[in-house]
Amino acid sequence: MKDDKRLKRKVRNSYIVSTVSIALVLFLLGSVGYLMVAALNVADTLQSSIAVSVELKNGLSEEQRAEIEQKLSEEALVSTVSFLSKDEKIEDREFRKMFGSTFEEVLEENPLFDSFELTLTSASADKELLDGFIAAVERIEGVDRVSYPARMAERLHATVGKIRLLLLLFGGALLIISLILVSNTIRLAIFSKRYLINTMKLVGATKWFIMRPFLGSSITQGVLAGLGAAALFALAVYGLNETIPELTTIAEIGKIAIILGAMIAGGVVISGLFTLAALNKFVNMKSNKIYLY
Repeated sequence: MKDDKRLKRKVRNSYIVSTVSIALVLFLLGSVGYLMVAALNVADTLQSSIAVSVELKNGLSEEQRAEIEQKLSEEALVSTVSFLSKDEKIEDREFRKMFGSTFEEVLEENPLFDSFELTLTSASADKELLDGFIAAVERIEGVDRVSYPARMAERLHATVGKIRLLLLLFGGALLIISLILVSNTIRLAIFSKRYLINTMKLVGATKWFIMRPFLGSSITQGVLAGLGAAALFALAVYGLNETIPELTTIAEIGKIAIILGAMIAGGVVISGLFTLAALNKFVNMKSNKIYLY
């Protein structure tokens, strides 16, 4: 009786440890994924923050200006378009500081140009696309010149590209390490039941009959681990939202929901696949070999 209780306790503890281990790995992967999503969104925001100024020739009519604005809006790389008149520019405080209060005494008329201020999409990271876009805008009738911080844009895009690569490499390495740890945890849990599996084989049980209860248990374990990880992750995100509201906004609520769903689905898939692989090994193993482990 005591031996039976001890055996049941060991099996239950093994099941709990395995479930908790999978849940913690899923939570870790979800947290890294969340931070990667936030970081990549920030990178996209930085890439789209490059401002392009399209200065217009003097004397354009309202219709000509509207036509230019329409053409700019239709460009695939353009995110937003805003018009800035030369009168608004000349009243800018920073511009005034550059020339002092005697600006009107030195120049008889406003030397500035009306312009459209553009922000670009993250696709502007492609230098060929960006150069083609700038050349196309310069050819628009009524445009005097196009200016943008080319060197800064090039450095920014290069830096963001490196950050993305590092994040992907880090996330991939962590995923592989986590899967190896989960695989070993599940293999150990199945290993502890190898004699039970062998006994079922000796009494004539079919392969599917042996594997079915283990797979059912693994799927339940995956669901529980996924739900536990999702609950822990949701609690962590809620805590972050209370202290750093901007982080949740950057990562987007929709993507957070996808991460939560992926945790639950990942728990089922990971637990099921690794259990199937471990079971397949011991079910197909010859009875005289099982005692060598």
